[in-house]
Amino acid sequence: MTEPLAPMPTDWRRALAVVAHPDDLEYGAAAAVAEWTDAGREVAYLLVTRGEAGIDTMPPEESARVRAAEQCASAALVGVESVTFLDHKDGVIEGGVGLRRDLTAAIRAHRPELLITLNHHDTWAWDGRVWNTPDHRVVGRAVLDAAADAGNRWVFPEQLGQDGPGPWDGVRWVAVAGSPEATHAQAVGEPALERAIASLAEHRAYLTALGDQEPVAYARELHTTMADEAAARFGGRRCVPFELFTR
Repeated sequence: MTEPLAPMPTDWRRALAVVAHPDDLEYGAAAAVAEWTDAGREVAYLLVTRGEAGIDTMPPEESARVRAAEQCASAALVGVESVTFLDHKDGVIEGGVGLRRDLTAAIRAHRPELLITLNHHDTWAWDGRVWNTPDHRVVGRAVLDAAADAGNRWVFPEQLGQDGPGPWDGVRWVAVAGSPEATHAQAVGEPALERAIASLAEHRAYLTALGDQEPVAYARELHTTMADEAAARFGGRRCVPFELFTR
């Protein structure tokens, strides 16, 4: 029998969500983000790429412009005002020290208590035979590593100059959306779910390129299905599941 999901912690004020591409958060965490911002919590988004390799029929330069604009509009619908792009290369994000350095700098600047990212495991939650992409795996693992890097003054000390932020050892949790090993969940009500649906549908160019289903209908089916399926492990309440790592 699958274990019940525990409630996500609520004793925090500031979160930073770090993912590889525009739309990554809208496929997993957006309804939870809407609940958190409605409760007065601050959530910022950090995108490692602009998703320029994501639309086969659109040149990368145009895709980057379109998808970044869609991401900013999408974030605003769930109460997120700060959206930053690191401009790593979509589809071939390189893991290692360079990525950790960039993520550590962002964590030190934003100083979150909660970090949010997307599934870093080999496969997805809904079917253990669906392979995850390299970008998701690399970024998710780098987020987990950078959570510790940010608090160590001897790691990337060049970021800690006189005018820079100090080390940040205040990350208390890393929450991984879309994980096949979910442990916790955030309950989501109808208003937050509707905002998450609108947030995903805002990625019109990307969703249209995926197929002929209308974006709002597609987003509604996906979000309601995921929330309803997760409810079975959360006392019947619709929710967004996360794998939660405590630091």
